[in-house]
Amino acid sequence: MYRANNSIWRRIIKERGERLKSLGITLRQKPTIERLERPSRLDRARRLGYKAKPGFIVVRVKVGRGGMRRVKPDKGRRPKHAGLTRMKADVNMQQTSERRATDKFPNLKALNSYYLFEDGKNAWYEVILIDTHHPSVISDKNVGVLAVH
Repeated sequence: MYRANNSIWRRIIKERGERLKSLGITLRQKPTIERLERPSRLDRARRLGYKAKPGFIVVRVKVGRGGMRRVKPDKGRRPKHAGLTRMKADVNMQQTSERRATDKFPNLKALNSYYLFEDGKNAWYEVILIDTHHPSVISDKNVGVLAVH
């Protein structure tokens, strides 16, 4: 079943058809950080450690695309030397989405995240968060190691 789900997502992204366009429209209308009941890409979430049990939470995060911007200095200087162009962030958009999700939910820890969709202005990632103090997470042998730290 997961293999079929993966192939469907790959086909949707490759074709860039009506289903992807409608997904983009619905994502733009949603809030920047939104808690989900279940992951949109179940196959990818399962590969990254998601389990459908208490203590595991999926959050969709919208991150703005593009380079960093700095306020233009009020004194005169050449644009080349103004320090406005070619600024790059030290972290990528996926790491930014994980940080924003953990800032919104401070009692949870980011397990992993995966790409969902992007348009010209924004990119969306789904972040898997775990409650490290939940009994079902602590008793899980595979995830219990993360709960200790």
